[in-house]
Amino acid sequence: MTRSYSNWFVRARLKTRQLLLLAAMEEEGNVRRAADVLGMTQPAASRLLKELEDMLGVSLFDRTPHGMHATLYGEVMIRHARMVLSNLSQAHDEISALREGLAGQVRIGVIAAAVATMVPRAIASVKTQYPRLQIWVQVETSDVMLPRVAEGELDIMIGRVLERQNQLKTEIHYEPLADEPLCVVARPGHPLEGEAGLTLRGIVNAGWVLHPPGSVLRHRFDMMFSQIGLNPPQNVVNTNNFLAIASLLLQSDMLAVLPDEVTRQYQQYGVLKRLPIELPYRMDAFGIITRQSHLLSPAASVVLGALRAAAADVYGGPFDAAAAR
Repeated sequence: MTRSYSNWFVRARLKTRQLLLLAAMEEEGNVRRAADVLGMTQPAASRLLKELEDMLGVSLFDRTPHGMHATLYGEVMIRHARMVLSNLSQAHDEISALREGLAGQVRIGVIAAAVATMVPRAIASVKTQYPRLQIWVQVETSDVMLPRVAEGELDIMIGRVLERQNQLKTEIHYEPLADEPLCVVARPGHPLEGEAGLTLRGIVNAGWVLHPPGSVLRHRFDMMFSQIGLNPPQNVVNTNNFLAIASLLLQSDMLAVLPDEVTRQYQQYGVLKRLPIELPYRMDAFGIITRQSHLLSPAASVVLGALRAAAADVYGGPFDAAAAR
């Protein structure tokens, strides 16, 4: 049976080097430098770009004295070019892995709360059955990871969809898992550890290690003080690196706000202590995020199943996000 391919990119004979050129142009902002990165001449790169613009009937870049900047059309094409290149790279990796007798590799992006318990449990389960399956774990904030899922750089993400990223909702599939309570932590033996009746007013002037301004956690933290008529703490060290946070707390009387699940992990091993204060805010629900309308590799499907099983063990049954608000 003969199949007719009517896609425009087949008819136009879209070249992989044109996709590579788009990605390089975004990073370099200059045809000559992009050509150098790809090992081609500048005239050849300019010709490939012109052919692509002629195919589409639009300008993909604005030429300025300070370099070339993607137009709205260019931004769309660059985003999809990156997805295609990522898919081709993953196909090569899977074929190489299968040829070498491996089960493949999976890239996961994870927020800190999930990496404390759920994700290690899932990975341990997978590695018991498939010891040669390679798993890459990236711990980051949701706003950084979500575009990487949409572009195919991450197979699976455990995190949240932020309101300012609503435009990506049509490109991802989201399964809610749990919400994320917050708590105040300090080193064991901190002067405030056993203090009764601790309030936000009582700790506003303490030294703090906090996620940087602009992060969701920092916004929630600042809001807690604003709601009771106080300016947020001013004595602050900014970092979202949990090793740095723990180290700073252990060497000082500073305080930090961490997800409850992370705190339980640190407290279990006697590294940090939760202070006796209830916080009025918590983080929004997080869940499992994958790319919409994208078939996961067999290896990624195995990991996804293990993540769902671990989530059921750690967080219980299906999560009702509306009831948690």
